Amino acid sequence: MSQQKVLITGMSGLIGGIARRHLESQYQLSALNRSFVPGVECHQADIANLEAIQPAFTGKDVVVHLAANASSQSTWEELCQANIIGTYNVFEAARRAGVRRVIFASSGMAIAGYEQIFPYNALVEGRYDEVPGGWPKITHQSPTWPKGLYGCSKVWGEALAHQFADTTGLSTICLRICAVSKENRPTSTREFSIWCSHRDIAQMIDRCIAAPESLHFDILFAMSNNKWGYRDIEHAREVVGFVPQDAAEDYR
Repeated sequence: MSQQKVLITGMSGLIGGIARRHLESQYQLSALNRSFVPGVECHQADIANLEAIQPAFTGKDVVVHLAANASSQSTWEELCQANIIGTYNVFEAARRAGVRRVIFASSGMAIAGYEQIFPYNALVEGRYDEVPGGWPKITHQSPTWPKGLYGCSKVWGEALAHQFADTTGLSTICLRICAVSKENRPTSTREFSIWCSHRDIAQMIDRCIAAPESLHFDILFAMSNNKWGYRDIEHAREVVGFVPQDAAEDYR
């Protein structure tokens, strides 16, 4: 059986590089990137330009859309180009090319507003003695509560993914990626609640690529097995078989 052809946008970023290292032996990878990515088929273009990016999608089975502007210092205009217009362009280019599935890198920031209220504020601040046992997890069915314009842009991307799934033959999966760090360990008190390891994010992307074609649309949290986590990962286990291999508490 031939390898699936997987296009990764933003391969030069942290998560794009992790995905490449973990998945290049399993899939035929290519990149859509503004800068050149050596050692892999790479189409250089800005995702804000639909016609310029379209050739990258030809013949691809799955697109993993990681490219985004994630800076908290970015202006609305900068976020709009990359995260609103660019995300629409990626979905539309995939539709035109007959791609089977788009995996959209959403973010935990789509629901990070919950960290303003108890018990989630206590969890991310490390006030564990104040937290009652069995706190309610935020799930894919919880109302969105974005933090910042970046979080708002990811909520819009999730809505767009659902629209494309409903109106085209495209399968779309939204990954609410939690705190992935270059150090590959929690780097703050908050990250002991929301950390995701390199191999766990790679596993999640792999599981979504390989998920059955019957998976039409879903929202999944990509997070390690954190003792003080407040984001649900059981749904991802049920839907795509995601089983985290790491846990933040291992780094206490």
